[in-house]
Amino acid sequence: MKVVAENRKARHLYDILERLEAGIELKGTEVKSLRNHAVSLDQSFCHVKDGEMWLHNMHIAPYHFGNVFNHDPRRSRKLLLKKREILRWGSLVEQKGLTIVPLRVYFNERGKAKVEIALVKPKKLYDRRRELMEREEKRALERLLKYRA
Repeated sequence: MKVVAENRKARHLYDILERLEAGIELKGTEVKSLRNHAVSLDQSFCHVKDGEMWLHNMHIAPYHFGNVFNHDPRRSRKLLLKKREILRWGSLVEQKGLTIVPLRVYFNERGKAKVEIALVKPKKLYDRRRELMEREEKRALERLLKYRA
C-alpha cells in the first residue's frame, strides 16, 4: 500500500468512530497527479446525495503535462461504496450530527486509488486542550525517566 496523502489534522479535531475504505471515481490526469503526490485533503468532507456519496474540496493539482485534458482541481468526486454502507452512514450523519471526513488517500496492492473515510464526531475545544496537556506531561515524564536511569 502506497500512501499518497494523509489528513493528520482530522485526527486532532475529531473523535473517529468508524472507518471505511472507498474507491474513488477519477479522470485520467487526476490519477497521474495522485501518483505525483499532488493532493491535499485539507477542508475536505463527504456527504450523501441521492443515494451516492460525494467527496468535496479535495484538491488534486492539475497534471503538468495534461494541457487541455486537465480537470478542475476541487471538483466533487464520487465515492464507490456499497449502497447499504452509504445509507447507514447517511442516516447516522442526519440523526446524530456526525461528519464524514477522508483520512488518507492511497494506492492499494492492485494499483487502484482508494480513500479511507471516517465517521467522526467533532471534539470540544477543552477536549483538545486536555489531550495536548496529557501528551506534554507524558513526554516530560519519559524525559525524566530517561535521564534518571
